[in-house]
Amino acid sequence: MNKEEIKKQVRKRYSRTAATGSSCCGTAACGCGQSGPDTRQVSQKVGYELEDLAAVPADSNLGLGCGNPAGLAELKPGETVLDLGSGPGLDCFLASRRVGPEGRVIGVDMTPEMLDRARATARQNKYSNVEFRLGEIENLPVADRSVDVIISNCVINLSPDKPRVFKEAFRVLKDGGRLIVSDLVLTRTLPENLSKSKELYAACVAGAVLKDDYIKMIREAGFKEVKVIDEKLFPAELIMDLKKVPQVSRQLKITEASLVEALNSVISVTFRAVK
Repeated sequence: MNKEEIKKQVRKRYSRTAATGSSCCGTAACGCGQSGPDTRQVSQKVGYELEDLAAVPADSNLGLGCGNPAGLAELKPGETVLDLGSGPGLDCFLASRRVGPEGRVIGVDMTPEMLDRARATARQNKYSNVEFRLGEIENLPVADRSVDVIISNCVINLSPDKPRVFKEAFRVLKDGGRLIVSDLVLTRTLPENLSKSKELYAACVAGAVLKDDYIKMIREAGFKEVKVIDEKLFPAELIMDLKKVPQVSRQLKITEASLVEALNSVISVTFRAVK
């Protein structure tokens, strides 16, 4: 797949997710995506506190995360926060509570349907310090040196140009600004046929890179003090309904064991870096 095909596939997946309130719209679900009564349980498994989830609108939680960057960012009142790939707005609304009325939160997403959902939730719940902008994280609609903190949750692995994402993040951060990113990375390289799979790309697997390569990209963008502040195994069943393993393995023309091994090579890591 070329870059535009990847973006089209990802946008299609998340358009449907926003419209249906369910991320289980294909053979697999990115970042764990489950809907309905399981959404809070899914979010708790990846690092959210139940108290925080209860304090934000339920419509903003579609179970799409793989960590809790807003909770690990040590946000302060008055700070300006940018969320890369903000989706339905969960992390933006959590950040809003932490930066307070004197602070500001900006969410950027490339899927109009996600923006519509997030904006409606913000209006209905009177979040006056949160705004959502249409844009790609490789070309941020944000001014140079204008934000204090950047967060992102299980999104950068979907980008076909990850180095560009980190360069853009560096551009818009103020000097001394912080980058806190939760994402899925690999513990081993995927077989070539899996890395080219559209289904596994939208499921946050085929687009993931090795942890050391991820760290290298952050450093090459200019960031300093790059650290792993949280790391955990990511349950395979939160990537894909395991009942579908036989079906998906046939589609991909691989053994079920190879597919399960690929799913088990995915871990959730939260990185912190400073400009």
